[in-house]
Amino acid sequence: MANLRKQYSKIYDQYINKIYRFVFLKVSSKEVAEDLTTEVFVRGWDKYRAGEEFENIQAFLYQVARNLVIDHYRVKGRDRTISTEYTVLTDPRPGIEEKAIIDSDFDQVRVALANINEDYQEVVVLRYLDELSVPEISKILNKSEGTTRVMIHRAMESLRKEMDIRLA
Repeated sequence: MANLRKQYSKIYDQYINKIYRFVFLKVSSKEVAEDLTTEVFVRGWDKYRAGEEFENIQAFLYQVARNLVIDHYRVKGRDRTISTEYTVLTDPRPGIEEKAIIDSDFDQVRVALANINEDYQEVVVLRYLDELSVPEISKILNKSEGTTRVMIHRAMESLRKEMDIRLA
């Protein structure tokens, strides 16, 4: 049992930040994100301890996180939003002027992202913020790689159109 805990602890350490960020971006609440992230790893531990074999532990954890977020909104009846509080897209040391421009651009992207289809929001976050590959995303979404590529393409087109509206 101690060996299992040690192995799962490594999995936890490897994925905790990614899963937390993924959940937080969906729920925009630190407390809810912490609770849901904890639940993801508790469910993972239960399966791991029971001896379940995982083809891809990362995909499993993201699927659990995704389902918990869906359940959260189903039970709470809340609107979904995208938060960017814990996302870093740039060099953390820009000058004041450059930082103001980047922050302004990032705010426009955040607003545009919040206005596109939820499935598209999710693939954009997985691909460009979590930097997952198409095969990894397809496992998480339980879709073919081709379908996932099309979703990413359509999500980016939708995001571009939304950005054009914001900039016009």
